[in-house]
Amino acid sequence: MQNKKLSKLVRISLLSVMAFLLMYFIEIPIPIFPGFLKLDISDLPALIGGFALGPVAGIAIELIKNLLHGILKSNTMWIGEIANFSIGAVLVGVSACIYNIRKTRMTALIGMIAGVIAMSVVAATLNFYILIPAYSKAFNAPIEAFVSMASKFNSNIIDLKTLIIWSIIPFNLFKGAIVSTVTMLLYKSVSPILHKEQMVTAKGKNTIKAFSKK
Repeated sequence: MQNKKLSKLVRISLLSVMAFLLMYFIEIPIPIFPGFLKLDISDLPALIGGFALGPVAGIAIELIKNLLHGILKSNTMWIGEIANFSIGAVLVGVSACIYNIRKTRMTALIGMIAGVIAMSVVAATLNFYILIPAYSKAFNAPIEAFVSMASKFNSNIIDLKTLIIWSIIPFNLFKGAIVSTVTMLLYKSVSPILHKEQMVTAKGKNTIKAFSKK
């Protein structure tokens, strides 16, 4: 039991480091969105970990990733890390909870669709009431500056509300779709590695049972 817990902690740690490295090195600007919204796929290891090791493990990976990023690179006074954790934890938590009810390809798909929708709703709510006002206060920039920046990419954006509707929500739907698609493509090949110890343990138990019957 002790070895099993240690092995799980090691796998969570490795996935957390992978997520941190993706967050640290890969931020891709998307031409149809304002510059303060950049695509990163650092939720990918957390989502895979959530499917393989459970939702709590996936959320833990999100937390460790953002703690490392906040300590080593944060240039947003931790606002960006809090946002990334909160939104990513919703994606991973909802997706993994549904998948762990019954581990099939269909429930994985349903889980990720629900996770992306939930993530986008939470992102919209947090940005409207907390995150964008916090950025505005921290960097001494009026909210109108964010609106103005976003309006250059979409003329429908005229205030904070339309910024959320036409920029924040579509961006998170897009990001969630990308991360979910990559997860679906990779999980089948990565899953046996993350479950290796469980497979070995199961084989050992079956072997003991087989000998006991002889």
